[in-house]
Amino acid sequence: MTAIRLLLVDDDPLVRTGLSLMLGGADDIEIVGEGADGHEVEALVDRTRPDIVLMDIRMPTVDGLSATERLRARPDAPEVVVLTTFHADDQVLRALRAGAAGFVLKDTAPAEIVDAVRRVAAGDPVLSPAVTRQLMVHAAGGAPGARRSTARSRVALLNDREREVAVAVGRGASNAEIAAELFLSVATVKTHVSRVLAKLGLNNRVQIALLTYDAGLLEDDGRP
Repeated sequence: MTAIRLLLVDDDPLVRTGLSLMLGGADDIEIVGEGADGHEVEALVDRTRPDIVLMDIRMPTVDGLSATERLRARPDAPEVVVLTTFHADDQVLRALRAGAAGFVLKDTAPAEIVDAVRRVAAGDPVLSPAVTRQLMVHAAGGAPGARRSTARSRVALLNDREREVAVAVGRGASNAEIAAELFLSVATVKTHVSRVLAKLGLNNRVQIALLTYDAGLLEDDGRP
């Protein structure tokens, strides 16, 4: 099995050391590099070729948000998981919109951080259901009319089946759950998700979920 290549970026050397010891102890994770500020990220990525970057939000010169935006705008960018101390922070929402695959709290249990890295490597966003609901309500509730109108215009690019899949992703359903709900194979669901991402110019399922909330599709859907 190929190890997951992980780059750590945090301005606190004690945090980096703790993360390195914790994550480096997993058989399937390889720490390929460390950085202390966002301005180092792109050069480190070029040199170490990580699969995932675990990145602090608050750093002194270039913060993790700006670094995430720059990195995810590049072709073949690695996935980014942001580290934060506040799960309802507006900055987290900005990171997710920029293409981060999710986030973990700095006080998360070690086993859960390891699991988060594995999940992102497998293509799953890292957001607990409770935090997902809180972020999505925040995103939708604060959405100005222009953003909702833009989101609805983008969603109009999808056909009916792709729209159904996008709404299910917005509810937090897994591929297996979507397959059962829509009477499709899991492979077909994956194909639809890939098409939704391509049509809408999005990076991951989290961004699909945010767009469905911005567009009001979860309100239209009427389900929890």
